[in-house]
Order: sequence, then C-alpha cells, then structure tokens
Amino acid sequence: MALILRFFTCLVLTVCIVESVDAAISCGTVARQLAPCASYLWRGGMMIPSCCAGVKKLNDMAQTTLDRQQACKCLKAAAQGINPSIASSLPGKCGISIPYTISKNTNCDTVKTDMFPP
Repeated sequence: MALILRFFTCLVLTVCIVESVDAAISCGTVARQLAPCASYLWRGGMMIPSCCAGVKKLNDMAQTTLDRQQACKCLKAAAQGINPSIASSLPGKCGISIPYTISKNTNCDTVKTDMFPP
C-alpha cells in the first residue's frame, strides 16, 4: 500500500512539475487512467483488465503531438519511481504500440503524432 501511495504521490508532483502547454492531456488524466495499473507497475505479476482499459483510453485520448508529448512527459516522470522494465512493457502487454520506451531517459520532445499507427 505504501508503494502505491508513493506512485500516486509521484504522479501528483508530476502535475506540478511538467508544463501542460496547450495539451489537453494533463498528468492528472494520465494518473487517473493508469491508477488500476499501480499494483502491476510496482510488483509485476498479473495485470487486471481495467489497467489495459486505462492504457487504451489514454492512447485514444492523446491525438495531437502536444497531447502525446505531454502524456510521454507524465509517464517519464512517473517512471522515476517504478520498475523500469515493467513500465516499459506496459503498452505491449495491453496490445498498444507506442514508438518510444517509457523510461526516465526518453526524449518526449521527439514524440510526434505521425509516429503512431492508425
């Protein structure tokens, strides 16, 4: 439980740190969509269906380059406190393809809308 609380604390702090510019996606939105994934992101193991539903919804919501860059920045900041290999595998486990790795080393400024398959 303490680990889950720490994960959400990181996401809340991320909301304050990451600029939202003109993006419609906020780190709060990212946190809400990925909340069902918290246990999986900390410990691995079995993923619950609501986790993948949140991942898919977040992917569908991020339609513009700014949205995708903002979501990437939120994920990058959140990845600071969780298992990096589990974080990077999350989209693929949910059947979502993104052209970058969820990692603290990702350059989110290079993410563009045309990088994503329709």
